[in-house]
Amino acid sequence: MAKASKGNDRRAVVEQLRKEQQRSEKRRTALMIGAASAVGLVIIGMGAYPLISGSQDKKALAGTELASLGVASDAASCADVVTAKAEGNNDHRDVGSDLGYDTAPPAAGPHYPTWAPLERKFYTPSDRPDVGFLVHNLEHGYTVLWYDETIADDEEKLQAVEDIAMKFEGESYENKFIAAPWTAEDGEPFPEGSHVALTHWSMGGTHGNPEGQIGVTQYCAEPSGEAVAAFVEDYPYTDSPEPGAS
Repeated sequence: MAKASKGNDRRAVVEQLRKEQQRSEKRRTALMIGAASAVGLVIIGMGAYPLISGSQDKKALAGTELASLGVASDAASCADVVTAKAEGNNDHRDVGSDLGYDTAPPAAGPHYPTWAPLERKFYTPSDRPDVGFLVHNLEHGYTVLWYDETIADDEEKLQAVEDIAMKFEGESYENKFIAAPWTAEDGEPFPEGSHVALTHWSMGGTHGNPEGQIGVTQYCAEPSGEAVAAFVEDYPYTDSPEPGAS
């Protein structure tokens, strides 16, 4: 009887240890599931944040006047508008060919047969199309804001450029505006002290220019929504060689 009792005791101890091990494994499993769930929620939250933040930024930008973005035109040290005889209307060249622009940046000239899309308003150095495509946009009434590497390297000023561009979001003709970088690979730098250039291919006024087409350029030291607002008012998309095409 003593031996049977000892055997029962050992079985009881083993059974107790087995149950404790099962409970311990269940606790570990629950902790692992909880930790995985928490990590998953963090990842989901991180993914959703840019979307939520971007939506909030768009709402805030929608309620902001173009002229209030960036700095005031006086603070931007904008130079007087300069014009030059424009050539190159309907002068389409093969994509990749050397177009030989003699101004930095060009406001008119020979260009590639296609253009950058109307719905895209802001480009960075990593995704900007070649200059020849953007000059085609100029022919169709766009204003192009070019920014140099000084602006590209300044987070606050670059954000101001993007905000200005986003005020033209939409695919209507009135929103013919693009902001794009001008890099050292594109040609000569802007005049000393200038880091932004506004360009437009003009017919010399909305009623046409009897002396021929002109390229219009205005240089500024900093991005200014006020300067952009005045420029696009003076040189609307209708004041271009081919305003009716996108």
